[in-house]
Amino acid sequence: MTDQADTASRILDAAEILFAEKGFAETSLRSITTRAEVNLAAVNYHFGSKKELVQAVFERFLTPFCHKLDRDLEHALRENGGQTLPLEKVFSILANTMLTGVHASTNDNKLSIFMRLLGIAYTQAQGHLRRFLREKYDGTYRRVIMLIHQSTPHVTPNELFWRIHFAIGSAVFTMGSIETLRAMALNDTHRDNSLEEVMHKLVPFLSSALHEDRDY
Repeated sequence: MTDQADTASRILDAAEILFAEKGFAETSLRSITTRAEVNLAAVNYHFGSKKELVQAVFERFLTPFCHKLDRDLEHALRENGGQTLPLEKVFSILANTMLTGVHASTNDNKLSIFMRLLGIAYTQAQGHLRRFLREKYDGTYRRVIMLIHQSTPHVTPNELFWRIHFAIGSAVFTMGSIETLRAMALNDTHRDNSLEEVMHKLVPFLSSALHEDRDY
């Protein structure tokens, strides 16, 4: 890795941790440069602005994730003869893509950071980020939503909208707080659940919640 690439990587590492801990608005460029041990000129050189740095943090996570997810979904559809995938299969592919993509790094905390960042993206008013995510990753998002719609034809569009966002909230909370929850489970149940075990517990829970034959 060149010195410039190493500097950009250090800035991204520092930014993603601080954004996940404090939020976008509350994190200053000075706090990022201090943590990354670089000067402000390095941030301006590599990213141009704080807005573009926020986008770069998401791009580093989401570009490889979405590329792998698209491939895995396409493979599953081919194996299934192009027929509608069961809802639990769709969620299993999402989970496995996270486990073998985001989590498969030298930093075991990456998945937790990724999910906390997603949660912050939902709750903080960052119009530029939503536009960026829509422009870059809308195809993958729409494919997943289409597969969910196909496997839940009995659920009204309004009901499904809320169920999908309840599911996102559950996943963000669980995986964004995974180390705390694992420690609590170990203390309360004397069972050390691995990240993979928790993820595979979450999949059927979310699938059944979306697929339930009830409209409120």
